Amino acid sequence: MGSEHYFSASPSSPEQLRRIRATLAGRELELVTAGGVFSPDHVDAGTSVLLANTPPPPAGGNFLDLGCGWGPISISLALASPHATVWAVDVNERALDLVRRNAESLGLSNVNAVLPEDVPDDLEFRTIRSNPPIRVGKNELHGMLQHWIPRLSERSDGWFVVQRNLGSDSLQRWLAATFADGYGVQRAATGRGFRVLRVRKHGSPPSELIDVVR
Repeated sequence: MGSEHYFSASPSSPEQLRRIRATLAGRELELVTAGGVFSPDHVDAGTSVLLANTPPPPAGGNFLDLGCGWGPISISLALASPHATVWAVDVNERALDLVRRNAESLGLSNVNAVLPEDVPDDLEFRTIRSNPPIRVGKNELHGMLQHWIPRLSERSDGWFVVQRNLGSDSLQRWLAATFADGYGVQRAATGRGFRVLRVRKHGSPPSELIDVVR
Protein backbone atom coordinates (compact mmCIF):
# COMPACT_ATOMS: atom_id res chain seq x y z
CA MET A 1 0.00 0.00 0.00
CA GLY A 2 2.99 2.31 0.11
CA SER A 3 2.17 5.48 2.01
CA GLU A 4 -1.55 4.66 1.94
CA HIS A 5 -3.07 3.54 5.25
CA TYR A 6 -6.03 1.27 5.95
CA PHE A 7 -7.65 4.30 7.60
CA SER A 8 -7.54 6.26 4.33
CA ALA A 9 -11.05 7.45 3.44
CA SER A 10 -10.88 6.37 -0.20
CA PRO A 11 -8.03 3.93 -0.89
CA SER A 12 -6.37 4.51 -4.24
CA SER A 13 -4.79 1.04 -4.41
CA PRO A 14 -6.48 -1.63 -6.57
CA GLU A 15 -9.46 -3.20 -4.87
CA GLN A 16 -8.38 -6.78 -5.65
CA LEU A 17 -11.39 -8.54 -4.16
CA ARG A 18 -10.57 -11.86 -2.55
CA ARG A 19 -12.50 -14.55 -0.71
CA ILE A 20 -11.41 -15.96 2.61
CA ARG A 21 -12.81 -18.45 5.09
CA ALA A 22 -13.15 -17.55 8.76
CA THR A 23 -14.95 -18.85 11.82
CA LEU A 24 -17.12 -16.17 13.44
CA ALA A 25 -19.75 -16.69 16.15
CA GLY A 26 -19.08 -20.40 15.90
CA ARG A 27 -19.83 -20.58 12.17
CA GLU A 28 -17.47 -21.34 9.30
CA LEU A 29 -18.05 -18.57 6.77
CA GLU A 30 -16.89 -17.50 3.35
CA LEU A 31 -16.30 -13.74 3.28
CA VAL A 32 -15.04 -11.15 0.83
CA THR A 33 -12.16 -8.78 1.57
CA ALA A 34 -9.97 -6.53 -0.55
CA GLY A 35 -6.74 -4.61 -0.71
CA GLY A 36 -6.64 -1.21 0.96
CA VAL A 37 -8.30 -2.37 4.19
CA PHE A 38 -6.93 -3.69 7.46
CA SER A 39 -5.88 -7.36 7.52
CA PRO A 40 -7.46 -8.39 4.20
CA ASP A 41 -6.22 -11.99 4.25
CA HIS A 42 -7.50 -13.20 7.62
CA VAL A 43 -9.05 -12.22 10.94
CA ASP A 44 -6.14 -10.43 12.61
CA ALA A 45 -4.70 -11.60 15.93
CA GLY A 46 -6.04 -8.68 17.96
CA THR A 47 -9.60 -9.15 16.74
CA SER A 48 -9.32 -12.88 17.43
CA VAL A 49 -8.24 -12.15 21.01
CA LEU A 50 -11.13 -9.70 21.44
CA LEU A 51 -13.71 -12.13 20.10
CA ALA A 52 -12.38 -14.94 22.31
CA ASN A 53 -12.37 -12.85 25.50
CA THR A 54 -15.63 -10.95 25.52
CA PRO A 55 -19.00 -12.17 26.77
CA PRO A 56 -21.97 -12.77 24.48
CA PRO A 57 -23.51 -9.43 23.51
CA PRO A 58 -26.94 -8.37 24.80
CA ALA A 59 -29.98 -9.82 23.04
CA GLY A 60 -31.01 -6.49 21.54
CA GLY A 61 -30.32 -2.79 21.28
CA ASN A 62 -27.78 -0.79 19.32
CA PHE A 63 -24.19 -2.07 19.18
CA LEU A 64 -21.11 -0.23 17.90
CA ASP A 65 -18.11 -1.71 16.08
CA LEU A 66 -15.67 1.20 15.98
CA GLY A 67 -13.12 0.90 13.17
CA CYS A 68 -14.92 -2.07 11.64
CA GLY A 69 -12.62 -2.85 8.70
CA TRP A 70 -14.17 -5.53 6.50
CA GLY A 71 -16.42 -6.56 9.37
CA PRO A 72 -15.38 -9.56 11.50
CA ILE A 73 -16.57 -7.97 14.75
CA SER A 74 -19.78 -6.61 13.23
CA ILE A 75 -20.62 -9.93 11.62
CA SER A 76 -19.96 -11.79 14.88
CA LEU A 77 -22.24 -9.42 16.80
CA ALA A 78 -24.98 -9.58 14.17
CA LEU A 79 -24.93 -13.38 14.13
CA ALA A 80 -24.94 -13.63 17.92
CA SER A 81 -27.74 -11.08 18.41
CA PRO A 82 -30.08 -11.11 15.40
CA HIS A 83 -32.54 -8.76 17.12
CA ALA A 84 -29.88 -6.09 17.73
CA THR A 85 -28.76 -3.37 15.33
CA VAL A 86 -25.02 -3.33 14.69
CA TRP A 87 -23.48 -0.02 13.63
CA ALA A 88 -20.27 -0.80 11.74
CA VAL A 89 -18.32 2.47 11.67
CA ASP A 90 -15.20 3.27 9.67
CA VAL A 91 -13.74 6.15 7.67
CA ASN A 92 -12.63 3.77 4.89
CA GLU A 93 -15.36 3.65 2.25
CA ARG A 94 -13.99 0.41 0.79
CA ALA A 95 -14.17 -1.26 4.19
CA LEU A 96 -17.79 -0.19 4.61
CA ASP A 97 -18.65 -1.59 1.18
CA LEU A 98 -17.10 -4.92 2.18
CA VAL A 99 -19.12 -5.03 5.40
CA ARG A 100 -22.29 -4.45 3.37
CA ARG A 101 -21.37 -7.19 0.90
CA ASN A 102 -20.62 -9.66 3.67
CA ALA A 103 -23.77 -8.86 5.62
CA GLU A 104 -25.91 -9.21 2.50
CA SER A 105 -24.31 -12.52 1.52
CA LEU A 106 -25.07 -13.89 4.99
CA GLY A 107 -28.63 -12.56 5.06
CA LEU A 108 -27.86 -10.18 7.92
CA SER A 109 -30.27 -7.26 7.74
CA ASN A 110 -29.26 -5.91 11.15
CA VAL A 111 -25.91 -4.34 10.12
CA ASN A 112 -25.58 -0.65 9.25
CA ALA A 113 -22.15 0.10 7.77
CA VAL A 114 -21.71 3.86 7.88
CA LEU A 115 -19.28 6.72 8.22
CA PRO A 116 -18.95 8.15 11.76
CA GLU A 117 -20.96 11.25 10.88
CA ASP A 118 -23.88 9.12 9.66
CA VAL A 119 -24.59 7.60 13.08
CA PRO A 120 -27.62 9.39 14.58
CA ASP A 121 -26.58 11.72 17.38
CA ASP A 122 -29.19 10.43 19.83
CA LEU A 123 -28.17 6.75 19.69
CA GLU A 124 -26.80 5.04 22.78
CA PHE A 125 -25.07 1.69 22.62
CA ARG A 126 -25.61 -1.44 24.69
CA THR A 127 -22.05 -2.47 23.87
CA ILE A 128 -19.02 -1.21 21.98
CA ARG A 129 -16.55 -3.75 20.59
CA SER A 130 -13.45 -2.39 18.88
CA ASN A 131 -10.00 -3.13 17.60
CA PRO A 132 -9.27 0.59 17.34
CA PRO A 133 -6.88 2.07 14.75
CA ILE A 134 -3.95 2.74 17.08
CA ARG A 135 -1.74 3.95 14.23
CA VAL A 136 -3.90 7.03 13.58
CA GLY A 137 -1.94 8.64 16.44
CA LYS A 138 -2.57 9.24 20.10
CA ASN A 139 -4.49 12.52 19.76
CA GLU A 140 -6.81 11.14 17.07
CA LEU A 141 -7.39 7.93 19.03
CA HIS A 142 -8.11 9.75 22.27
CA GLY A 143 -10.54 12.07 20.51
CA MET A 144 -12.33 9.09 18.99
CA LEU A 145 -12.72 7.35 22.34
CA GLN A 146 -13.83 10.54 24.08
CA HIS A 147 -16.55 10.90 21.45
CA TRP A 148 -17.92 7.35 21.49
CA ILE A 149 -17.46 5.94 25.00
CA PRO A 150 -19.89 8.47 26.60
CA ARG A 151 -22.55 7.11 24.24
CA LEU A 152 -22.65 3.80 26.08
CA SER A 153 -25.96 3.15 27.79
CA GLU A 154 -25.91 2.97 31.59
CA ARG A 155 -24.62 -0.36 32.92
CA SER A 156 -23.07 -1.16 29.55
CA ASP A 157 -19.53 -2.02 28.51
CA GLY A 158 -17.04 -1.06 25.85
CA TRP A 159 -14.37 -3.64 24.98
CA PHE A 160 -11.17 -2.58 23.24
CA VAL A 161 -8.22 -4.72 22.17
CA VAL A 162 -4.77 -3.12 21.98
CA GLN A 163 -1.36 -4.63 21.38
CA ARG A 164 0.85 -4.43 24.44
CA ASN A 165 3.86 -3.03 22.57
CA LEU A 166 1.65 -0.38 20.93
CA GLY A 167 0.69 1.19 24.23
CA SER A 168 -2.12 -0.83 25.78
CA ASP A 169 -0.97 -0.12 29.33
CA SER A 170 -0.63 3.62 28.79
CA LEU A 171 -4.03 3.66 27.09
CA GLN A 172 -5.54 1.89 30.09
CA ARG A 173 -4.10 4.56 32.38
CA TRP A 174 -5.44 7.31 30.11
CA LEU A 175 -8.90 5.72 30.04
CA ALA A 176 -8.97 5.40 33.83
CA ALA A 177 -7.99 9.06 34.24
CA THR A 178 -10.27 10.39 31.51
CA PHE A 179 -13.31 8.35 32.53
CA ALA A 180 -12.81 8.52 36.28
CA ASP A 181 -16.31 9.84 36.99
CA GLY A 182 -19.13 7.39 36.40
CA TYR A 183 -17.07 4.66 34.74
CA GLY A 184 -14.92 1.69 35.64
CA VAL A 185 -11.85 0.64 33.65
CA GLN A 186 -10.00 -2.66 33.89
CA ARG A 187 -7.80 -5.02 31.94
CA ALA A 188 -10.20 -7.86 31.22
CA ALA A 189 -7.90 -10.31 29.42
CA THR A 190 -4.48 -10.81 27.91
CA GLY A 191 -3.38 -13.02 25.06
CA ARG A 192 -0.90 -13.22 22.17
CA GLY A 193 0.66 -9.91 23.15
CA PHE A 194 -2.68 -8.08 23.33
CA ARG A 195 -4.74 -6.61 26.15
CA VAL A 196 -8.52 -6.47 26.20
CA LEU A 197 -9.61 -3.33 28.04
CA ARG A 198 -13.10 -3.01 29.46
CA VAL A 199 -14.81 0.32 30.12
CA ARG A 200 -18.11 0.15 32.01
CA LYS A 201 -20.53 3.06 32.20
CA HIS A 202 -22.08 2.80 35.64
CA GLY A 203 -25.69 3.45 36.38
CA SER A 204 -27.32 4.84 39.49
CA PRO A 205 -26.65 3.28 41.92
CA PRO A 206 -23.21 2.42 40.46
CA SER A 207 -22.81 -1.07 39.06
CA GLU A 208 -19.92 -3.24 40.12
CA LEU A 209 -17.06 -4.34 37.88
CA ILE A 210 -16.50 -8.08 38.25
CA ASP A 211 -12.90 -9.20 38.12
CA VAL A 212 -12.59 -11.04 34.80
CA VAL A 213 -8.82 -10.85 34.27
CA ARG A 214 -7.50 -14.03 32.63
